Amino acid sequence: MPTKLPVGDQLEFKPARPPGRETLRGTYVLLRPLNADGDADPLYMESHPPDSDPAIWTYLPDGPYQSAAHLRRMLAWAQTSEDPLYFAIVRQPEERPSGMACYLRITPEFGVIEIGHIWFGASLQRTTAATEAIFLLARHAFDDLGYRRLEWKCNALNASSCRAAERFGFTFEGVFRKHMVVKGRNRDTAWFSITDDEWPAIRLGFERWLAPENFDETGAQRRRLSDLIAEARS
Repeated sequence: MPTKLPVGDQLEFKPARPPGRETLRGTYVLLRPLNADGDADPLYMESHPPDSDPAIWTYLPDGPYQSAAHLRRMLAWAQTSEDPLYFAIVRQPEERPSGMACYLRITPEFGVIEIGHIWFGASLQRTTAATEAIFLLARHAFDDLGYRRLEWKCNALNASSCRAAERFGFTFEGVFRKHMVVKGRNRDTAWFSITDDEWPAIRLGFERWLAPENFDETGAQRRRLSDLIAEARS
């Protein structure tokens, strides 16, 4: 029906594909489906004392756990969940699970998907592998599955997660006030996103950052990811 009111662009949009339980393999890391029996012990060690700071769980909806057996029960549920769809983050070449991430709020009919419930264990924090894990999830969502919007949400008080989202190329969209109650506390939620028209430049920034020539002989980066993404966008 003709109208003089402003309306959105007409699209020839094909719904995206739901993600499946498959392995996403990079140079420094792979993401694979969870295996509760095999993953519980190493994931517990990576995220609990004495090898890790339990503060890793402060802004997550679950944890910390009483024991590896306690965590194993959660993983047994998670490995059967379709949404959220969980992955173990496994550093290469050690083949040791060191963190977790998932796709959630999976909405193929609108082409919208979120990555979340992300935690990096002690050996994964501030590593090239951790950054590549986010790249693999984003690339799979856009390039393989056909999503048009990738979301990142976190507690608005979680300054490190907000900084990470911006480093990875996400755009801050605002704060949903009194959005959730998590562990008995109010949560205002910060929203970030990448859209499919932004993704090619962000992908190029990631690829340039991950290239071997961007690291010196000690493994230190030569150029920052945020700078490479900004350069690609310009």
